[in-house]
Amino acid sequence: MVFKWLKQYMPRSLYARAALILVLPVVTLQLVVSVVFIQRHFEGVTTQMTQNVSRELDLLLGERTKQAPDLRQEQLADLLNITLRPVSPEMVPRENLRRWYDFSGLVVVRELNRLHAGILAIELPDDHLVRLFIETAGGPLEIRFDRNRVSAPNPHQLLVNMVFFSVLMTIIAYIYLRNQLRPITRLARAAEAFGRGRHLPYAPGGAIEVRAAGTAFLDMRARIERQIEQRTLLLSGVSHDLRTPLTRLKLGLALLEDEDRKPLERDVEDMGKLLDEFLSFARGASEGDPETIDPVEFITLIVDDSKRHGAQVTLGEMRGQGDIQIRPVAMRRAVENLINNAVRYGGRAEVSMVMTGKSLRIRVEDDGPGIPAERREEALRPFTRLDGARNQDKGPGVGLGLSIATDVARAHGGVLRLGESEKLGGLRADIVIAR
Repeated sequence: MVFKWLKQYMPRSLYARAALILVLPVVTLQLVVSVVFIQRHFEGVTTQMTQNVSRELDLLLGERTKQAPDLRQEQLADLLNITLRPVSPEMVPRENLRRWYDFSGLVVVRELNRLHAGILAIELPDDHLVRLFIETAGGPLEIRFDRNRVSAPNPHQLLVNMVFFSVLMTIIAYIYLRNQLRPITRLARAAEAFGRGRHLPYAPGGAIEVRAAGTAFLDMRARIERQIEQRTLLLSGVSHDLRTPLTRLKLGLALLEDEDRKPLERDVEDMGKLLDEFLSFARGASEGDPETIDPVEFITLIVDDSKRHGAQVTLGEMRGQGDIQIRPVAMRRAVENLINNAVRYGGRAEVSMVMTGKSLRIRVEDDGPGIPAERREEALRPFTRLDGARNQDKGPGVGLGLSIATDVARAHGGVLRLGESEKLGGLRADIVIAR
């Protein structure tokens, strides 16, 4: 809970998180090793080498302060590979000179200033030369010597090797990690496709744990498909068997007088409609094969067919273009159920569509009494009839219209949302699916 605020900055995908787990320890370890090595090795070695050169300078400057011949000092400077040159005060730099990335130069400047009180300036222009300006009894003196005498040569090689091998090992680890994560992404795609009503071929692979998860998914998918098939066969069989006595009733009612048979014929017709609803529910949301369609043309055709059957429905805003892959038979049944509910419980209905780059929204609105917000979730359950919210004198119904639409939306990886229509004042039903 202490690091809960870090969640918003963490990557969402599995590849990004795995890469972070891989790269973060490597980078941290390299930084720690580099800092420790630089402090213990480069700084220590540079300090020791600078102190040795400082002793040579003490010896050389000590000989210069003595009243010895200049030949003695020149000979000593030649032996120490140090160049001495008197300079005027105007030639002395006002401040030290060092490249910003020359970290060992910091140690050199610090140690020389600590060991020699008369130093005026120190210049480290490159990796080959050190210029030291020091005050002596005879005036300012420029001292030149090789940079390799105060610091280890090519200190940047450590950083170059560290970066090179870190990148190399990261690439190798990423290739191996991608091969390990590929079975997980395949499993995720198969599960997502099954959730949208599609059946992708999948075979378990990868590590033992991933294989176990893949096998469990296949078993689960087989059980769900078997359960759906059994439910469909059961309800289809019951509905088919009930049509036989209904047909006999129709034949028997045809022999009665007109005044007596009309109410009974209406009851038989209502029973037939109820059986049709049971069959629609039994078929489920996976009826038909997925197809790529134009949603504008698809919705327009449904509205035109509903008008021909006498429904008071109009076509609203149709925004967005493009194609989408859905099961047209199942989606058509869902939209028609929403239109029938809207026309049954309201005076008129309006169908609109909005498609973006990520989703498709099909909206059906009516001017009926609507459904209270606290009972909308209940209305989505099968065989639910909200007597207090919707009119019940508009014909038979078993409460499967919204449930079928909900199943179809879920089978397409979407959702059915109920709300209040701002345009017509009744119920607003939105089918939202991802593209």
